[in-house]
Amino acid sequence: MAAGGWTYATLAQQVEIDPKSVERWVNLGRIPRRATALQAAKALGEDVHALRQARPARAISPELVALYEQRADLPVSAFTDLMAQARERIDILVYAAVFLHEAYPRLNELLTERATEGCTVRIAIGDVDSDNVQARGPEERFGHGIESRCRLALMHYRPLAGTPGIEVRTHGTTLYNSLYRADDEQLVNAHVWGVNAYAAPVWHLRRHETGGMFDTYADSFDAVWATATPVHQEG
Repeated sequence: MAAGGWTYATLAQQVEIDPKSVERWVNLGRIPRRATALQAAKALGEDVHALRQARPARAISPELVALYEQRADLPVSAFTDLMAQARERIDILVYAAVFLHEAYPRLNELLTERATEGCTVRIAIGDVDSDNVQARGPEERFGHGIESRCRLALMHYRPLAGTPGIEVRTHGTTLYNSLYRADDEQLVNAHVWGVNAYAAPVWHLRRHETGGMFDTYADSFDAVWATATPVHQEG
């Protein structure tokens, strides 16, 4: 790029992608998709295989604030304090996560307060009738407990449906990670086959100026949200 006088913006325009994607190739060692790599290689006059060689990963991501061995190591205040600080958006992607309401009964009030202050709040919980939710119980050796917890989560969150700035949906996707986002910070609870979520790791991410892992999870939320079904107030 330097030899040819290319900038992030000019190369991005040539291959019809966002300049941030080119920046991530250069600074984070991201590997472009094959079709994009072919276009970039043609523009640069370089071998596509050379362009697709990954750089060694950084030892520690600049986005990683903290890593916890299991969710149970975090107090519930770690989640609620994160939400209380949000000014623009709160995104929650879970199957149930009823531990939040159980340990912090005024969670709905907190979310309503944030929405009143201008936050966009999106909550996606598990669709109890979906195959993926029903499979999760046996996978985590939890029996049918996850289904009852999804119903309980719906009871907790349904009163928020119709509140200005807040939307609640149910989803039937495979939940690879539970996500709790507040503006540019995010708690990611990984899911491990055969392990309940409270015993699985959590990483705290803060969005870096070049994006990266944070944006990967944020994009994942958006993809699930697009498939989810809105929840309406009863009656």
